[in-house]
Amino acid sequence: MRKTQLPSMKNSYPNDFLKDINQLLLFRKIMLDWYDNNKRDLPWRKNSSLYKTVLSEFMLQQTRVSTVIPYFDKWLKKFPDFKTLANASEEEVLKTWEGLGYYSRARNLLKLSKILKSLETPPETVKEWMDLPGVGPYIAAAVTSIAFDAPIAVCDGNLVRVLTRIFAFDEEFKDGATAQKKLQPLAQYFISANRPGDHNQAMMELGATVCHPRSPLCVTCPVLNFCLSGQAGNAESFPKIQKKKNRKISIPRYWIESDGNILLKTDLSSKNKLFGIYELPSKLPSSIDYDLDSILSLGIRKRTIGNINYEEEILLVSKHKIQNGELDSGYIWANEKKMGEISLSGPHRKWINEISSSRA
Repeated sequence: MRKTQLPSMKNSYPNDFLKDINQLLLFRKIMLDWYDNNKRDLPWRKNSSLYKTVLSEFMLQQTRVSTVIPYFDKWLKKFPDFKTLANASEEEVLKTWEGLGYYSRARNLLKLSKILKSLETPPETVKEWMDLPGVGPYIAAAVTSIAFDAPIAVCDGNLVRVLTRIFAFDEEFKDGATAQKKLQPLAQYFISANRPGDHNQAMMELGATVCHPRSPLCVTCPVLNFCLSGQAGNAESFPKIQKKKNRKISIPRYWIESDGNILLKTDLSSKNKLFGIYELPSKLPSSIDYDLDSILSLGIRKRTIGNINYEEEILLVSKHKIQNGELDSGYIWANEKKMGEISLSGPHRKWINEISSSRA
């Protein structure tokens, strides 16, 4: 047997179990046994396939499992495989994705499906998957390990939390991405050619269901005996990642009605992530004159994306005049039927429904 080498890292390894191959093998066995008995019953794990794996990994980027499940089920009914998805229009895809946010994921998934449709066989290596739209190191490792048994470790936020706590890493990382990049060699050291996909999922499952960011369930952890911070009772101190300062952005959102229609706008720049997704406009078109004194606030809606806190005040323009001529590019009038056909920002659809009901 070829001797396994510890990866070179800035920090030393205060926990010596990695230097003992028998202890490492025991760790792997414990994790796989625990996963077999405790893994969550998730839809992409039932009758798993390459398509389900890819779809779930795209959807789970920056989105909670509980949020993804109903969208995953709805998506499969509409687009059950790569071929069906590849033949769909972007409008259909965005409409089905509506509410999940980060719409570039849907566009990239469509592009990826078109590429796979043109191939005789799907790619099986990390390098090949990294060349596909929307696929980074994490998705490439997850897909190839789960679908093709490639012994490539994933390293996401869950893994960062688990690994830094096991070794009580004192290093402070600039951000999560830096931590993932630096700890990937360590994650790779843990991986085994025996069920690598399940090993990756076991480690992520541990981070998601036991090794919580707050109030980790250390007493129920299957690998507590290997974990320095868990035994010391200070697991919440890890990982050490520099906190980003929160920013606040205030955006006006205008509510204008005309003959049962509401004014909406989308950014037509293909470089904008919300290209093709409609929202209440933050600026009124030149074809509409309005009385400043007629503007009434319908309240401020708040939401947070990353470290940015958005405050969007919805302003009812009760007195306005529509000049002759067409609306500026990107603007449309939409009634209830039209809003059911277009892709509308999830929060904005919710706000429009709430306000429409209150004004009925």
